Amino acid sequence: MKKIKLSSTIYEYDSIEEIDKADKELLLQAKKACLSAYAPYSKYYVGAATLLENGKIFTGNNQENIATPSGMCAERVAVFSASSHYPETPIKAIAITSKAKDFIVDTPVTPCGACRQVLAEYETKFNSNIKLILMGETGKILIINSIKDILPLMFHADKLKK
Repeated sequence: MKKIKLSSTIYEYDSIEEIDKADKELLLQAKKACLSAYAPYSKYYVGAATLLENGKIFTGNNQENIATPSGMCAERVAVFSASSHYPETPIKAIAITSKAKDFIVDTPVTPCGACRQVLAEYETKFNSNIKLILMGETGKILIINSIKDILPLMFHADKLKK
């Protein structure tokens, strides 16, 4: 038997004022996107904003559907929108935030497993890290330099080779 140890680096900030200007702007775009999410069932609104290498920003928000799981997470809406417009341009960063109708979201929202795998696909496609900027409605902010830090044993296409 061999023991394998995995480690990740996550940066934690106490307020939005502590992060750099570009990350703050992307997070503010995600907060704006959060306001127009369609979440009549969960009343949990998520916004995401992607920054492409060419400087373009694409936003998305969660889109629920009564026929679960027909809806879509904010992260995938933003990433797929960016990729449909600029399919050969790497994603540099994604900011994700949330709010709820019935409570204050005071911890950073993190991508679900499906969204993590989608982000991993784009990191692999472009061989380029995607920075994650995560925040709730209030509270601390987490910045992670690569999806590999929160999905260390991700599935890769080479696993499909015979």
